Amino acid sequence: MKLLVTGGAGYVGSVCAQVLLERGHDVVVVDDLSTGNADAVPEGAEFVEGDVAAVAEKVLAGGSFDGVAHFAAQSLVGESVVQPEKYWYGNVVKTLDLLEAMRATGTPRLVFSSTAATYGEPESSPIREEAPTRPTNPYGASKLAIDHVITSYAAAHGLAATSLRYFNVAGAYAGFGENRVVETHLIPLVLQVAAGVRDKISVFGTDWPTNDGTAVRDYIHIRDLADAHILALESCTAGEHRIYNLGSGTGFSVREVISACERVTGKSIAAQDAPRRAGDPAVLVASSDRATDELGWRPVHTDLDEIVSDAWSYFQGLGDRSHAARPAH
Repeated sequence: MKLLVTGGAGYVGSVCAQVLLERGHDVVVVDDLSTGNADAVPEGAEFVEGDVAAVAEKVLAGGSFDGVAHFAAQSLVGESVVQPEKYWYGNVVKTLDLLEAMRATGTPRLVFSSTAATYGEPESSPIREEAPTRPTNPYGASKLAIDHVITSYAAAHGLAATSLRYFNVAGAYAGFGENRVVETHLIPLVLQVAAGVRDKISVFGTDWPTNDGTAVRDYIHIRDLADAHILALESCTAGEHRIYNLGSGTGFSVREVISACERVTGKSIAAQDAPRRAGDPAVLVASSDRATDELGWRPVHTDLDEIVSDAWSYFQGLGDRSHAARPAH
């Protein structure tokens, strides 16, 4: 297939573009480099620098594309609370522009990078796709709004579409990993402590109703995530919008993540207890049964130490990479 990958200079987009290339697909990456980096675009992919809303129709009109993998987005939860306009415009409006470009050029299929943040604070765990969607921040709300838009485009215009709602993506693959200027994810933050970049890691809440009192999250390896995107692209059906949760189905507490990072790095990691953060659920774990049943997807890299080890190897090599000094999401 010939595929457009939006946001392919970022963390998830770059790995998915790499795996698509390994599978023999033709890949064109569009990224405005506001948070991504040109050096993170995999070798073998054509790269177009630009805002997806501005260039998508021109790019799609230039060749017979089979589909789009849409990763380009604003994705910082805290920022979305104080700058909601950035998320409604950057996520929803620009995705509408992309969908119109796809419609104008007859591009038939879309896989959308969605998020578990669409569910908000869950009533039960593991979280299934039928769970109520009550996002607690504009980031999650903007992603949910896009899902509604996609559903209507599938019904009205025959778009073949799939939304993948990830939980906590981690790890690295083929030299591509997580390298943000503003880091908010637990595993890279803990590894920064191990590397001496940070003094300590804050543990937000130690009185949750979990085995050790700290919050539990589901971590999915970036390579498993990429495989799910390929399966979704291959199985899209015209006129249908399917939604799948993606996670390992296993939860690890904050203290378990810190311990894994200590094992992998051989470093002692200072942790400081802190109050709970408003809106943080005690447990977020995915049920990926639907993705298993309908896509044939099963996560392979589910061992926490393996996930951390891959992330640590990437982190250690950042100093040797030319794109280390520039942000990537």
